[in-house]
Amino acid sequence: MTNNIAVIGCGYWGKNLVRNFAGLGVLHTICDSDAEKLEHLKSLYPEVNTEIDYRRVLADQDIRGVAIATPAASHYPAAKEALLSDKDVFVEKPFTTSSKNAQELVELSAKKQRILMVGHLLLYHPAVQMLKRYIQSGELGEIYYLYSTRVNLGQIRQDENALWRLVPHDIAMFIYLLEESPVIISAQGSSYLQPDFVDVVFVTLRLGRALAHIHASWLDPHKIRQLTVVGSKKMAVFDDMEPEYKLQIYDKGVISNTLLTRSAEVLFPQVKLTEPLLLECQEFITCMEERRGPLSDAKLGLEVVEALEVAHKSM
Repeated sequence: MTNNIAVIGCGYWGKNLVRNFAGLGVLHTICDSDAEKLEHLKSLYPEVNTEIDYRRVLADQDIRGVAIATPAASHYPAAKEALLSDKDVFVEKPFTTSSKNAQELVELSAKKQRILMVGHLLLYHPAVQMLKRYIQSGELGEIYYLYSTRVNLGQIRQDENALWRLVPHDIAMFIYLLEESPVIISAQGSSYLQPDFVDVVFVTLRLGRALAHIHASWLDPHKIRQLTVVGSKKMAVFDDMEPEYKLQIYDKGVISNTLLTRSAEVLFPQVKLTEPLLLECQEFITCMEERRGPLSDAKLGLEVVEALEVAHKSM
């Protein structure tokens, strides 16, 4: 594949997309409104073009795909312009800030026959993919409930609250793992540091028969990135802060037709620790080449935005 992808927005997260697409040999242009950022990135990737005006990127016929990592409020207009310019589009989460806009982009991408991928990074994490195989195989049994904790001290945003910034990761994982859509959603949150910007949020969802819960905050003494899945046969923990054993399978449960508990060994499956962002970028490239839909497609992005809207209203 020739170098025909541009990254639009090269700040906190965008620079990681630049690094990966450059490493994969497909980066054509780096675009950002900050000239100093561009100058720094040009020193790192001298062979790559730089551009301040993203509309010039969209007008460049040599560029076939764009990755959008601008602030969330600009995702919808930037992605829409890119699709109208016949570009394949990768847009970071949250997909958009309204389900109406997300639905419009889903329909537009289908009409234009363009790839539209949303950056739900954790779906590409090798441990999450292995966890899904455990669930699909029935080894965990019926999934009773699952819960995630995503907390840290910082990075505190002034353009998104903790719900829209942190929770999309977990809602996307729940939908992916269970292959169910949220049907009941409630949330509570509070603003402590800035008026109208929620710092901590607790979200409860139901997906099919399974109950799910999310605790997300950027105002916490601990850095935790953990998902627990409780099944009728076994239980599993995905701990992204664990340096070696990202996935743990607990052979624990309640003996069928009794109220007696059982506890056996804990398994630590060997997970090939490839950077999830690299796998995500490779997926976008492959989808462009093969003209197929991505794992984290726009319909999933729409479902996540719909769930966020309900949670926000509940809050």
